[in-house]
Amino acid sequence: MLGTIRIYCKNNKQFYEIPCGTSLMELYHIVGIQLPYPVVAARVNYKMQNLNFLIYKPKDIEFVDASSSAGMRCYVRTLSLVMACAIKELNEDYDLRIEHPISKGYFCTIRDKKDNKVTLDTAFIDAIRTHMKQIIAEDRPIETEEKQTKEVIRIFKERHEGETTLFETLGNPYCRYFRMGDYIDYYTGALMPSSGYLNIFEIEPYYGDILLRIPCRKDPVKLENTIPQDKMFGIFKEFMSWNQLLHIHNVGEFNKACKGNRSMEMIKVSEALHEKKVALIADQIANREHRPKFVLISGPSSSGKTTFSMRLRIQLMVNGIQPVVISMDNYFVNREDTPKDENGEWDFEHLHAIDLELFSQQMNDLMEGKEVELPFYNFETGKREFRGNKLQLQPDQICILEGLHALNPELTKDIPSKETFKIFVNALTTVNLDNHNWIPTADIRLIRRIIRDYRYRGYSAQETIARCDSVQRGEERWIYPYQEEADVMFNSALLFELAVLKRHAEPILDEVPKYVDEYTDAHRLLKELSYFEPIPEKEIPPTSFLREFVGGSSFLY
Repeated sequence: MLGTIRIYCKNNKQFYEIPCGTSLMELYHIVGIQLPYPVVAARVNYKMQNLNFLIYKPKDIEFVDASSSAGMRCYVRTLSLVMACAIKELNEDYDLRIEHPISKGYFCTIRDKKDNKVTLDTAFIDAIRTHMKQIIAEDRPIETEEKQTKEVIRIFKERHEGETTLFETLGNPYCRYFRMGDYIDYYTGALMPSSGYLNIFEIEPYYGDILLRIPCRKDPVKLENTIPQDKMFGIFKEFMSWNQLLHIHNVGEFNKACKGNRSMEMIKVSEALHEKKVALIADQIANREHRPKFVLISGPSSSGKTTFSMRLRIQLMVNGIQPVVISMDNYFVNREDTPKDENGEWDFEHLHAIDLELFSQQMNDLMEGKEVELPFYNFETGKREFRGNKLQLQPDQICILEGLHALNPELTKDIPSKETFKIFVNALTTVNLDNHNWIPTADIRLIRRIIRDYRYRGYSAQETIARCDSVQRGEERWIYPYQEEADVMFNSALLFELAVLKRHAEPILDEVPKYVDEYTDAHRLLKELSYFEPIPEKEIPPTSFLREFVGGSSFLY
């Protein structure tokens, strides 16, 4: 007799005595709770587990649905498995490659055995969709298997079931993978118990390849609306071409390059490409028929806006222009006048956290050649101050305005469009783990923010993670809707950056207690970082975007 164990269900705050070896799915039926949407996985002692997980020790358990970020990740991973399987069953020589998020979905290509991109027609895309629906209707069980890594590599290579370079470079003695019928695949996190749990998806042609559409997190019984992101797609293509210059397509190849003493080369080439891109943007501004008075730089938190502004300033000076950089943070209203969110907390991402009237008045005065006294926002007191910092734009000067809301048309409605040049900065993508696993772009910025907040603002990783949902809601409302309005976009992510941030982030994340909600994200971020071979930062130049977060920058922030 295995006996019973005591578990605590966080959903209803009740304790239960259950038989040892009970699965999470069985427990879900015992507890009888109702989530807003169908359950997809559970947090077990604050780590995500699939519903087939067997419980042998006392645990804290919380069931999640697809309306949570962790639940949606589980849903999308399972959907990716089904799509990859459908493609393989239609043509055993084909393999799915999930390239990057775009247009509220995921841009996917199909590769043959020689890694050549397959040209797709509507008929084949329709066949994939039909076969995915068939697999879902069959409700195929998804099982977890674990074997010695060398055996897993042999099996995957024999069956041509995806990329194995990641396994080969991690150095783990054992490896866990997933099986659905005869198809096997590797994923970095929990999947749902069977294909039948999927109910909402769509695939459609996208730039000659495929867009995998997923449910809306706010209402997972509906598809997410597709939004046009032509400029962002161009940035993704550019970054992939940069990686191809270095023959790096995934983290496994990256790790091999690091072990082959190519890390310095990757740093130098990546930084040179960044500098070249900043210079090209400066040339665009300088060569406009009507030179704008204002360069507006927007982007989400930890995207590198400040460093970009300073690097752009230098390149504009090379073009004979004398730029003045103004941080829009100095136009914050006094703290007591800051809008509050639905939880009664200060909402610093809200547009009306900015004094729009003062900003508009001073920008118009500058356009007319008048002198203005710029405000200074004291973040310690939460008050705006005037310290005698006066500015009057000269004929050869332009103003670089950097801030979250710089592209919001409400902010610049009184400034003629010909007087503005708009730039959107974000850490859009780095390098995928393998063909079917990627690191969310939001995680790159979160890791940056955790390091910055810890080093310069005295916040723990737990505090930064706790604010993450509020920050992301603000970005979705106030920043991302305007990104395609930019004249140009700039991807501040670097191919090698997580291999450098790893050394800084891991000890900070290790401080997050294992009994708090934030540990779920801390554990996930630590796992993502674990896939990267660490590299030293001594070759990173003092003007690099990474220096804004890890220190050693030659710029004053």
